Amino acid sequence: MDNALTVPKFRLPGFVAAMGQHLPQWPHALALIAGLNAALAFKLLPAGELATLEDKQFRVRVLDSGGEASFTYRNGRFLPIFRPTREPDLAFAANLSAFLQLLARQEDPDTLFFNRELEITGDTELGLLVKNLLDAVEWPAPPRLGLPLGGR
Repeated sequence: MDNALTVPKFRLPGFVAAMGQHLPQWPHALALIAGLNAALAFKLLPAGELATLEDKQFRVRVLDSGGEASFTYRNGRFLPIFRPTREPDLAFAANLSAFLQLLARQEDPDTLFFNRELEITGDTELGLLVKNLLDAVEWPAPPRLGLPLGGR
Protein backbone atom coordinates (compact mmCIF):
# COMPACT_ATOMS: atom_id res chain seq x y z
CA MET A 1 0.00 0.00 0.00
CA ASP A 2 1.39 3.42 -0.96
CA ASN A 3 1.35 5.91 1.94
CA ALA A 4 2.67 8.77 -0.19
CA LEU A 5 0.87 12.04 0.19
CA THR A 6 -0.45 13.45 -3.08
CA VAL A 7 -1.12 17.17 -3.09
CA PRO A 8 -3.48 18.35 -5.82
CA LYS A 9 -2.77 21.58 -7.63
CA PHE A 10 -5.10 24.24 -6.24
CA ARG A 11 -5.34 27.95 -5.68
CA LEU A 12 -6.98 29.55 -2.67
CA PRO A 13 -9.75 32.05 -3.45
CA GLY A 14 -8.60 35.63 -4.02
CA PHE A 15 -10.26 36.97 -0.89
CA VAL A 16 -7.96 34.75 1.25
CA ALA A 17 -4.84 36.56 0.01
CA ALA A 18 -6.57 39.93 0.33
CA MET A 19 -7.37 39.18 3.98
CA GLY A 20 -4.04 37.46 4.65
CA GLN A 21 -2.05 40.49 3.58
CA HIS A 22 -3.73 42.53 6.33
CA LEU A 23 -3.02 40.02 9.10
CA PRO A 24 0.18 40.03 11.18
CA GLN A 25 2.95 38.15 9.40
CA TRP A 26 5.03 37.19 12.44
CA PRO A 27 3.16 33.89 13.02
CA HIS A 28 4.26 32.72 9.55
CA ALA A 29 7.89 33.54 10.32
CA LEU A 30 7.76 31.81 13.72
CA ALA A 31 6.16 28.67 12.25
CA LEU A 32 8.72 28.46 9.44
CA ILE A 33 11.63 29.08 11.81
CA ALA A 34 10.34 26.41 14.21
CA GLY A 35 10.28 23.90 11.35
CA LEU A 36 13.74 24.84 10.10
CA ASN A 37 15.27 24.70 13.57
CA ALA A 38 13.57 21.33 14.19
CA ALA A 39 15.19 20.07 10.98
CA LEU A 40 18.53 21.29 12.41
CA ALA A 41 17.90 19.56 15.75
CA PHE A 42 17.05 16.27 14.01
CA LYS A 43 20.14 16.67 11.79
CA LEU A 44 18.05 16.56 8.61
CA LEU A 45 19.98 19.46 7.03
CA PRO A 46 23.56 18.82 5.86
CA ALA A 47 25.65 20.71 8.46
CA GLY A 48 28.61 21.28 6.12
CA GLU A 49 26.53 23.40 3.74
CA LEU A 50 24.89 25.63 6.35
CA ALA A 51 27.90 27.89 6.93
CA THR A 52 27.37 29.44 3.49
CA LEU A 53 23.93 30.63 4.65
CA GLU A 54 25.43 32.69 7.49
CA ASP A 55 23.85 36.18 7.69
CA LYS A 56 21.94 35.71 4.43
CA GLN A 57 18.37 36.97 4.43
CA PHE A 58 15.53 34.94 2.95
CA ARG A 59 11.85 35.56 2.24
CA VAL A 60 9.10 33.07 1.50
CA ARG A 61 5.78 34.38 0.15
CA VAL A 62 2.68 32.24 -0.16
CA LEU A 63 0.90 34.18 -2.89
CA ASP A 64 -2.62 32.81 -2.57
CA SER A 65 -2.71 33.06 1.24
CA GLY A 66 -1.15 36.50 1.60
CA GLY A 67 1.43 35.05 4.01
CA GLU A 68 5.07 36.04 4.11
CA ALA A 69 8.02 35.02 6.27
CA SER A 70 11.48 36.58 6.38
CA PHE A 71 14.38 34.92 8.16
CA THR A 72 18.13 34.57 8.39
CA TYR A 73 20.66 31.95 9.47
CA ARG A 74 23.07 33.09 12.16
CA ASN A 75 25.30 31.27 14.65
CA GLY A 76 23.89 27.86 13.82
CA ARG A 77 20.20 28.81 14.09
CA PHE A 78 17.45 30.13 11.87
CA LEU A 79 16.05 33.41 13.19
CA PRO A 80 12.96 35.37 12.14
CA ILE A 81 13.24 38.86 10.69
CA PHE A 82 10.11 40.75 11.67
CA ARG A 83 10.93 44.03 9.95
CA PRO A 84 13.31 43.54 7.04
CA THR A 85 15.45 46.58 6.31
CA ARG A 86 16.64 45.44 2.89
CA GLU A 87 15.74 43.13 0.06
CA PRO A 88 16.49 39.48 0.87
CA ASP A 89 19.46 37.70 -0.63
CA LEU A 90 17.06 35.02 -1.85
CA ALA A 91 13.27 35.05 -2.14
CA PHE A 92 10.73 32.38 -3.03
CA ALA A 93 7.10 32.98 -4.00
CA ALA A 94 4.46 30.44 -4.97
CA ASN A 95 0.92 29.36 -4.21
CA LEU A 96 0.34 27.12 -1.21
CA SER A 97 -0.15 23.99 -3.32
CA ALA A 98 3.28 24.41 -4.95
CA PHE A 99 5.00 24.68 -1.56
CA LEU A 100 3.09 21.63 -0.30
CA GLN A 101 4.09 19.69 -3.43
CA LEU A 102 7.72 20.59 -2.74
CA LEU A 103 7.48 19.42 0.87
CA ALA A 104 5.86 16.16 -0.19
CA ARG A 105 8.57 15.75 -2.86
CA GLN A 106 5.83 15.41 -5.40
CA GLU A 107 7.41 18.16 -7.51
CA ASP A 108 10.95 19.45 -7.66
CA PRO A 109 11.86 23.16 -7.61
CA ASP A 110 13.17 23.09 -11.18
CA THR A 111 9.88 21.81 -12.59
CA LEU A 112 7.84 24.35 -10.62
CA PHE A 113 10.21 27.15 -11.63
CA PHE A 114 10.12 26.31 -15.35
CA ASN A 115 6.32 25.91 -15.21
CA ARG A 116 6.18 29.43 -13.69
CA GLU A 117 4.65 28.10 -10.49
CA LEU A 118 7.65 29.03 -8.31
CA GLU A 119 9.31 32.43 -8.46
CA ILE A 120 12.89 32.65 -7.26
CA THR A 121 14.62 36.02 -7.07
CA GLY A 122 17.96 37.16 -5.75
CA ASP A 123 21.37 35.51 -5.70
CA THR A 124 21.20 32.64 -8.20
CA GLU A 125 24.28 30.89 -6.77
CA LEU A 126 22.69 30.98 -3.30
CA GLY A 127 19.44 29.68 -4.83
CA LEU A 128 21.24 26.70 -6.33
CA LEU A 129 22.95 26.01 -3.01
CA VAL A 130 19.60 26.09 -1.14
CA LYS A 131 18.02 23.82 -3.76
CA ASN A 132 20.86 21.30 -3.39
CA LEU A 133 20.65 21.58 0.39
CA LEU A 134 16.94 20.76 0.33
CA ASP A 135 17.47 17.95 -2.18
CA ALA A 136 19.97 16.38 0.24
CA VAL A 137 17.45 16.21 3.08
CA GLU A 138 16.54 12.63 3.93
CA TRP A 139 13.02 12.86 5.33
CA PRO A 140 12.22 10.12 7.82
CA ALA A 141 9.63 7.63 6.64
CA PRO A 142 6.17 8.34 8.04
CA PRO A 143 4.92 5.78 10.55
CA ARG A 144 2.61 3.11 9.23
CA LEU A 145 -0.90 3.45 10.48
CA GLY A 146 -3.25 0.59 11.29
CA LEU A 147 -2.68 -3.04 11.93
CA PRO A 148 -1.65 -5.57 9.32
CA LEU A 149 -4.48 -7.67 7.94
CA GLY A 150 -4.53 -11.44 8.17
CA GLY A 151 -3.42 -11.75 11.82
CA ARG A 152 0.30 -11.21 11.18
